[in-house]
Amino acid sequence: MKLSGAVFDFDGTLFDTMSVWDTAGEDYLKQCGKAPRENLCEVLKPKSLSGAAEYLKKNYDLPLSVNEIVDGVTKTVGDFYLCEAQPKNGVREFLTALREINVRMCITTAAERKLTEGALKRCGLFGFFEKIFTCGEVGHDKNDPYIYCEALSFLGTKKDETLVFEDAYHAAKTAKGAGFYVAAVYDSREKAPEKMKA
Repeated sequence: MKLSGAVFDFDGTLFDTMSVWDTAGEDYLKQCGKAPRENLCEVLKPKSLSGAAEYLKKNYDLPLSVNEIVDGVTKTVGDFYLCEAQPKNGVREFLTALREINVRMCITTAAERKLTEGALKRCGLFGFFEKIFTCGEVGHDKNDPYIYCEALSFLGTKKDETLVFEDAYHAAKTAKGAGFYVAAVYDSREKAPEKMKA
């Protein structure tokens, strides 16, 4: 395969940030005086941040707007992104190797832009990427291939020369179903590692 473009997920693919999201919804609900139900993390995982906020508003009767909930959750996890989050092992070297062979790169993420940009800039990786697409800004989560198609259109590369890097099964399945080549990235928190091998 000739590689001309690379579309990277952020959380769990480029950066080791998934642990903070395991409890973000629960932590936010507790701050609001609500008791989170069992398996909340699994319910929220495939959703964009705005989709998760809509779910929390509806299912926990939160008297806040979706934007206010997004802001609240972002504040809950923000310090981790801006002060602690680190790239996964080998990321810098891999991105450098791709840049050396003129592969165009961008990011598609369910996280908020300011969190993603903050972590990338702090770790000196921001310059590798030409653009960041967020689910919230494009209006579609990763159960829909729209964000990958937008990234491909921006890069201007051929689909069969563009590789999507994902750690989450639902996102990898979406991209593959839309005809993209997908590189599955191991993350210990992914609940369907065997399915990712397919």
